[in-house]
Amino acid sequence: MDIFENPRIKEILDKYRVIWALHHAQGLLSWDTETNMPIKGVEERSIAIAELAGLARRLLLKEDFLKLLDEASQTEDLNIYERGVVRVLNRAVRIYRALPEWLVMEMAKITEEAKVVWRKAKEKDDFNMFKPYLEKIVDLNRKAADYLGYEEHPYDALLDLYEEGFKTRDADKMFDTLEPGLKKIFDKVYGEKLYPSEHELEKVKYDPEDMKKVNLEILNIFGYPKDKARLDISAHPFTIELGINDVRITTRYEGFDFKRSLFSTIHEFGHALYALQVDERFKATPLAGGASLGIHESQSRFWENIIGRSREFTAAVYPILKKYLPFIEKYTSEDLYYYFNTVKPSFIRTEADEVTYNFHILLRYRLEKMMIERSINVSDVPEYWNNMMEDLLGIRPKKYSEGVLQDIHWSMGNIGYFPTYTIGNIISGQIKYHIEREIPDFRDKISKLEFTDIKEYLREKIHRWGSVYKPQDLLQESFKEGMDTRYFIRYLEEKYLS
Repeated sequence: MDIFENPRIKEILDKYRVIWALHHAQGLLSWDTETNMPIKGVEERSIAIAELAGLARRLLLKEDFLKLLDEASQTEDLNIYERGVVRVLNRAVRIYRALPEWLVMEMAKITEEAKVVWRKAKEKDDFNMFKPYLEKIVDLNRKAADYLGYEEHPYDALLDLYEEGFKTRDADKMFDTLEPGLKKIFDKVYGEKLYPSEHELEKVKYDPEDMKKVNLEILNIFGYPKDKARLDISAHPFTIELGINDVRITTRYEGFDFKRSLFSTIHEFGHALYALQVDERFKATPLAGGASLGIHESQSRFWENIIGRSREFTAAVYPILKKYLPFIEKYTSEDLYYYFNTVKPSFIRTEADEVTYNFHILLRYRLEKMMIERSINVSDVPEYWNNMMEDLLGIRPKKYSEGVLQDIHWSMGNIGYFPTYTIGNIISGQIKYHIEREIPDFRDKISKLEFTDIKEYLREKIHRWGSVYKPQDLLQESFKEGMDTRYFIRYLEEKYLS
């Protein structure tokens, strides 16, 4: 059945296909930059990315395309899918109209270069290598905020790029609500040693080839389709959606502390599943992406934490881990559960436990907000980072690579992105609450490694809708409520304090 019936919408989608193709090519080039490109290729790659970004913008803002979109916007009898197309494209047009072409192209070029410089700076633990790039990226983001416009805070304009409709005051409220509850849980768990703060398995070395076999078998159990998806290696694990039938994830193999690779893989699978379960009829349309980065992150955190770090999953995959990792033989399933769920202050966000993770996001949120409002300079960021880390978690980084240089996101230009991680954590707690009521044997299914019904639930409630709805509207449509921090706090209390 054709869900796009309106002739104007059909014409819009026909013209949009070229724009989609350019985004597809940009995505493929970006994936190659992170996985395969020789390091010297970055100069020409950055030019290609910038030119494609500029061309996509020009096509979206062509007069005939805008005329069609304006006519469709005035049409009253559109169905929900057609209204979704109009909303997504109007949002993209608003953003592209506001941002001058030189800024879009300059951001594309500088970030393609910055990703490579960031990798080298992190390896050499040299912030000064990356500093001029970060200064340029922050400056471009400040200019972008001014061009986009805002009512209360320049950071609002950047937040909205990643989480539609989300504002600085919403982020302040979210963190102000979360922080006291998280600190209370952390102080009790860490202070009373309810869960271990370290485990000897964190130092045990593994063969990357053995770990790759583990990851592939886990993905196979989840039903990760080999004909539609890939697993590769990169410095920072990521997922890229080239289409509904071409989704690629990466992980990393550091050779020790195998849970880092395992949970990076499970995390990225959550993102990939979202992309793979979007309604097939949205192929090559503006609806094929997720509702927002926060909704996307709820899926990765749901699989990584709610499922992956559960007792049921740990016990179920224990035989697989023993099969490929010989050193597991001396540990019980319960040992592994506590290894997967150590709680301690840590420097690296991607390795942080569920209890402390959002402190890492709060730190980045506060720094980004201060950089954008010009209350601190980029040169101040490492010292502020270290001071905030000490204030939030009682530890102080001794190296840039375990502090300000640990994340790839700023090199990608993604300022305003980090709060979506906390949004995702919060929504993952809500999903857990609702799925346990609608699938009463949810935990039993995890124990049996039976994920068909769980995936179908997520498909029905979230994945299939793509970007038809705004993120908060999707929550209302599927769960009859907006984002609520109480579910996430309750989940942590039940798991770590009961």
